[in-house]
Amino acid sequence: MWPNAVADALSRFEWAFEQPGRYLNASEAYSPGIEVEDARDDLEQAMRLLPAGAKRDLGRLVTRIDEEFERRTLPEPNNAEWAMTGWWWTRMRER
Repeated sequence: MWPNAVADALSRFEWAFEQPGRYLNASEAYSPGIEVEDARDDLEQAMRLLPAGAKRDLGRLVTRIDEEFERRTLPEPNNAEWAMTGWWWTRMRER
């Protein structure tokens, strides 16, 4: 992990959730490393590395992020192979 990785990931979700509309918009072009799914990967990695107290604190934020992300995306039945990396990769955003 790099310095400010958690802050960067949280700010990507903050930006995405501020966008208008019921569903999150998909990027016109896929941008590896800067999608909110990548940010969720970063948060997952941080939670594995943090001590117990910090992990619980971040976990509470991640739970709220997950709930909002799930509410603002739709199931993507064709992405079942991504389920091994994280459930958030099996969701789709509107174009």
